[in-house]
Amino acid sequence: MNLEIKTLFQSLNKAYIALGLFIDYAEWFKTNYITFFDTIKPEDSEETIKDAINKLLTNVFYNENFLIKENFNDIDLAIYNGKVVNERIGVIIETKSLQNSNEMISQSEINKKSFHQLLQYYLEERIIHKNSQIKHLIITNSIDWFIFDSSEFEKMFYQDKNFHKNYVDWYGGKLISKHKDWFYNEIAKPFIENSQEKIVCTYFQLSKNFIDTEKNLIELYKILSPEHLLKLPFQNDSNYLNLEFYNELLHLMGLYETDDNIAKIERLPQKRRNKGSLLENIIAVLEKNEEMLSHITDLQEFGDTNEEQLFSISLELCITWVNRILFLKLLESQIVRFNDDEKDFAFLHSQKIGDFEDLRELFFDVLAIEPEERTEMLQIKYKAIPYLNSSLFEQSLLEKECVKINQLNSHLEIPIFSATVLKNSNGKRQTGNLPTLEYIFEFLNSYNFASDHKSAIQKENKTLINSAVLGLIFEKINGYKEGSFFTPGQISMYICRETIRKAVLQKFNSKYSLHCENIEQLYNQLIKIDIFEANKTFNSIKICDPAVGSGHFLVSTLNELIAMKSELGILCDAKGKMFRNTYCEVQNDELFISHFGEIFVYKYKDKECQRIQETIFNEKQILIENCLFGVDINPKSVHICRLRLWIELLKNAFYTQKSNFKALETLPNIDINIKCGNSLVSRYALNGKNGKFSNGVLQKIKKITEEYKIQVSLYKNVLDRAAKREINKNISKLKSDFESFINPTDKDYLELKKKRAERNQVFIAFSLEEKLEIEKKVAQLEIDIENLEAICQHKRVTLYLRAFEWRFAFPEVLDDEGSFEGFDAVVGNPP
Repeated sequence: MNLEIKTLFQSLNKAYIALGLFIDYAEWFKTNYITFFDTIKPEDSEETIKDAINKLLTNVFYNENFLIKENFNDIDLAIYNGKVVNERIGVIIETKSLQNSNEMISQSEINKKSFHQLLQYYLEERIIHKNSQIKHLIITNSIDWFIFDSSEFEKMFYQDKNFHKNYVDWYGGKLISKHKDWFYNEIAKPFIENSQEKIVCTYFQLSKNFIDTEKNLIELYKILSPEHLLKLPFQNDSNYLNLEFYNELLHLMGLYETDDNIAKIERLPQKRRNKGSLLENIIAVLEKNEEMLSHITDLQEFGDTNEEQLFSISLELCITWVNRILFLKLLESQIVRFNDDEKDFAFLHSQKIGDFEDLRELFFDVLAIEPEERTEMLQIKYKAIPYLNSSLFEQSLLEKECVKINQLNSHLEIPIFSATVLKNSNGKRQTGNLPTLEYIFEFLNSYNFASDHKSAIQKENKTLINSAVLGLIFEKINGYKEGSFFTPGQISMYICRETIRKAVLQKFNSKYSLHCENIEQLYNQLIKIDIFEANKTFNSIKICDPAVGSGHFLVSTLNELIAMKSELGILCDAKGKMFRNTYCEVQNDELFISHFGEIFVYKYKDKECQRIQETIFNEKQILIENCLFGVDINPKSVHICRLRLWIELLKNAFYTQKSNFKALETLPNIDINIKCGNSLVSRYALNGKNGKFSNGVLQKIKKITEEYKIQVSLYKNVLDRAAKREINKNISKLKSDFESFINPTDKDYLELKKKRAERNQVFIAFSLEEKLEIEKKVAQLEIDIENLEAICQHKRVTLYLRAFEWRFAFPEVLDDEGSFEGFDAVVGNPP
């Protein structure tokens, strides 16, 4: 058995290493680290070494919440999973003196007593004491550190049936001797010597000046921290909701989460409502202007009572505006970081946006318009803000029909949340009231929204809010009616990884008549295939989520697809040029790019960085446009899913060379692949009458498919808004044409067609009595048609594995002959 050595960087979770380290923590670690090296000497005994290590770890990491001590079972040091002795051991540490080289393992020799001892302690805990909570195992002499993940010991030793049995028999006294040395020499040593396996291990060698570089200091701090050694959740862990951020955001919106079994988001009770909250501000505008409700096309969709309608309409507007503001915060963070943290590039603050009219101006007169078409005043005021071509900054139907953001009262204040993140000059929680917009901006500025994963020592201890964390918050707020359930990142990551890998293997095996059973075999075969051809095949994969929700599974799928391209060695730039020492991988349900052993950070002045950033952006765009599709019955879910995909693109936004690195690349119109509809119903027959289409119908399908694909292609890249609206009209007409000849099966739709035909008949009355009867009949038909249209609109886009109604929902997946092969994979929670 040999060691497979990993560096500190390779061993750390990339999401964790991306977190900045607060300068106070860094300085405290430095102080204790220097003391540690001043304490230890080459001639020190094992006990002295052990005490020095204990003091370092306790002072810096494990003093408040975790117990670290010598264990009664001869374990040198044990870090427990809690503060009391009856907690399970989480980390086992075996120490040796610097002079005891005979027993200390090395990079080239693992079969030493220190490893045998560590193995015996592990097996006693795991088998005899039934401890399944061991996270890591460590061997150190204070200078050389070997850290093993417990999963390696589980796989190599615990799950080996013969070795497992030998240990149990030895421990139970069934063998020649029960002495530990006998176990070391007669069981452990021969097994390790004869094994051909490699055991993965983190190795580093310390010296007094090891932490002189910021990179080493941060990585060493994190490798020894409880977040790593005890595998605890950390700030930007996508498996956990950031309650601090979530609760204060709800407070600003005027909402709270119920405490019942199904957590729902509701309007605050009467006594706790704040006029300055976004929700109450909107409701006040609606109550003052009652005629606004009459402008809404389908008021019944928002509830049966006036109170329900006021709440639902106001909440939808509130979510729309908060989504935009959060998106802009991510954009602002990107722009500031791209420009060497120059604060002049920040724009979400009260000095620039003083009221809701300024915010409306930012949404629609700046973000929705190309810089050269903005007014001269706005060009000066917002010179750093690019045009992104996102429908996120087009007025929603509800904004057009109802309340506009500049109609809100900008002078109202809101009490500061009792558990606020805002701090005063003394470092205490801020109290009192603040104007709503000022509060929102100060609240957001208290967090770090960076998305380029730059690990650094930070002067302010700001919590990182990444897109995955925001995704959980979007999902919670979006499911306000029924109570929400968000899928933890570990689960979505696993499901997507397993599903996509099978789909990729099947696609390449089918296309090239291969017989690959895993990704490793496919990697070896792809060397023979042209890289452009391989990418074309990969990009033809079609994946759908029939209950897309907030888009979590599609985002996980996108990340997995990029990582797979990197793993298969086919990730390249537009010219087919591959990358050296640059790797993409998914960790913590996020995509991370490593460049020469460090987290990749975009710097547009660096040619290679520019090439990498452009490639990842373009690859994401290609995959989103060609491979990812989604449906949800909830319109708000569809909007949030689109938003999350735009955010994924925004994370890799880049300054274009044609603009002399002054303008960001515009975002494509990816919204067309995410559609609103009911995926549980079928409205059309799959293959026409009797399972077969006539030649005439097939020709119509082929013609419409060809035209539809042209229009979709134009839509995805059009920048002009008037042209975009025209293309949308063409697409709607093509869908209508498709409806006119395809074989309907839905009874409500058939009834609607019947009622429409009956209404369009010419009625002739010969008497007043007949005229009144006809008018009564037509009036009833109008009511029936209106009700059926509402039902059919609810069912409009249909997509379900059981129904296989892909043609109407996604003509994009039809081939040029109008035939349908379906999606290669379906991801997400079942609808």
